[in-house]
Amino acid sequence: MPNAADVHRGGRLLALSNTLVGGAARLGMAPRYCHELPVAGRVSGRVTARPVNVLDMDGRSYLVAPRGETQWVHNVRVRPDAELRRARTTERVRLVECDDAVKAPLLREYLRRWRGQVAAFVGDLSADSGDAELRAAAPRFPVFEVVPVLESDAR
Repeated sequence: MPNAADVHRGGRLLALSNTLVGGAARLGMAPRYCHELPVAGRVSGRVTARPVNVLDMDGRSYLVAPRGETQWVHNVRVRPDAELRRARTTERVRLVECDDAVKAPLLREYLRRWRGQVAAFVGDLSADSGDAELRAAAPRFPVFEVVPVLESDAR
């Protein structure tokens, strides 16, 4: 179980940023990699949405949780069937959590692309971090493979 240091809670500025970026993704005005992830609360059932960067790598897509064990991560573990929204498009997906053993190259690529956005949450990690350092950090950062759900699968 992660400790409180493994979760980077945001304040009002992060909440405002999430609202603005999520709105931009909903309108199709955010960068192509930015989507909105609506997730139902595991206890309340209340749906909240968070902007996420979709990492496309080697023909697969991933979501990385740079803030660690956040509420959306806990909720997705309980209800892995989700949607990714961007502009007028909604894609039904299943989020499959990745083992720590496969995270190092995913974290490296995520940091190469978006370290500037997540620097406050990842400490000294960067795309230049060694394999051993990224493997050691892997348990702190949940990663999910985004698997499209076909209409026939949804029935």
